[in-house]
Amino acid sequence: MIPSEPIPFTSPMECRQVNRLPDGPDWVYELKLDGYRAQAIRDDARVRLLSRNGNDFSRKFPQVFAALKEALPRRTAVDGELVAFDDTGRLSFNAMQNATAKTNVVFFVFDVLIHRGKDVTGLTLRERTLLLQSAFTASDRVQHSEQFDGPASRFVTAVRKMGGEGVVAKRLSSVYEAGRRSGAWAKLRLNMGQEFVIGGFTPGSNGIDALVVGFYDGKKLMYAARVRAGLIPATRQELHSRLKPLVTEVCPFANLPEATSGRWGQGLTAAKMKQCTWVKPRLVANCEFLEWTDSNHVRHIKFVALRDDKKALDVARE
Repeated sequence: MIPSEPIPFTSPMECRQVNRLPDGPDWVYELKLDGYRAQAIRDDARVRLLSRNGNDFSRKFPQVFAALKEALPRRTAVDGELVAFDDTGRLSFNAMQNATAKTNVVFFVFDVLIHRGKDVTGLTLRERTLLLQSAFTASDRVQHSEQFDGPASRFVTAVRKMGGEGVVAKRLSSVYEAGRRSGAWAKLRLNMGQEFVIGGFTPGSNGIDALVVGFYDGKKLMYAARVRAGLIPATRQELHSRLKPLVTEVCPFANLPEATSGRWGQGLTAAKMKQCTWVKPRLVANCEFLEWTDSNHVRHIKFVALRDDKKALDVARE
């Protein structure tokens, strides 16, 4: 039993990106939710709502935080995803990014880590799912993330028809592997996309013409693309205000300059680099794109939103 002192934050178990979902009787499937990973913890009296990095979310999402005070029993910690719905009732990451006290934010819970004082991360997902039914009381703001049986192809088809972002597969016999991406949880994106680190920009109207983005390969930041699509005037202004304090003389990308612009024109040569303003690689952008090229560039990339909940050093090619 865990002693009656504050329950520690648990680094979340991660999903491995795959091109094809695993299938079989030991696998269940969930809708991939486009929001913020979060952990809700109730000690003997105090409730905490924390980000994937352990930062406090209680003031950012006061409606959910208030609901958790009623939903969680003592000495319990659960894992899930905070999502927002727009005015039409559709999931919206933009609504999540700009959430106010009036935004319809819901915490979808999909796992239990501590159950009434007992650490249950060593139990199988099948066992934890049964415990989850008594790990909290559902409400408008705190709900269960539903699991579905296979075959995987049937669920993927259904999610694709409804315009969902992707599907998560989880092995029922797996334990909760804190901070690991073992493959016991896998995700399939139905639209190509991932997070990228912002390492620079080219100046333009409203402060920014294009973002210069990349990903980490080990400790090296590798250039991947320049992003213009998706940058509306208000977004350009916000990005410029966030990036201006990070400006540096040093290019953060280990693979620049490149020898040529390449077939698709995404290569960043020494001549093109003269147009760039470099920044310290701190901010993370969520982007959608058509495909990766053989030279590790990204084609037809579009900015979606900043990800303040993600650490730049954790961003790798998926």
